[in-house]
Amino acid sequence: MLLNLLQRWRRWRRSRPFWGGLFAILAGSWICVLPLAPLKIMLQQGVAGIPSVLMGIVMIVLGLTAWFSPPQRSLAGVLTTLIATAALVLSNLGGFLIGTLLGILGGGLMFAWQPHAARRTGKAGKAVEAGPAESVVAAPPPPTPHHDPQGAQP
Repeated sequence: MLLNLLQRWRRWRRSRPFWGGLFAILAGSWICVLPLAPLKIMLQQGVAGIPSVLMGIVMIVLGLTAWFSPPQRSLAGVLTTLIATAALVLSNLGGFLIGTLLGILGGGLMFAWQPHAARRTGKAGKAVEAGPAESVVAAPPPPTPHHDPQGAQP
């Protein structure tokens, strides 16, 4: 039972940009919590706390988006990186640089993540993991003839 649960967790974690989403959630939490800290820690609160909280909440949502909707990982990664960079200026140096660095790292990991390649069988019938040198590139389909209204020749 426990082994099956661990296998399911591992399969779920590897099927999405888990670490990028986790770093984005941590960055959003860090940026969001700092304006809510006691006044002894914060030098100045004022209206500057509102963008901090909003940017933190958006970064948390983007991290969760990367987890639960992996096809949206590129957009979530780029937006996380942009918001983390904006937090540097708008939110207490981006959570004293910790939130900004975590956000940039998480956004980069989300953007760079790729799903696993499908396994293929070798000559002996064993499943072989496709490595970068062994990857099979499918030929693109032949172009379909169509009429070009500007008169360009193929």
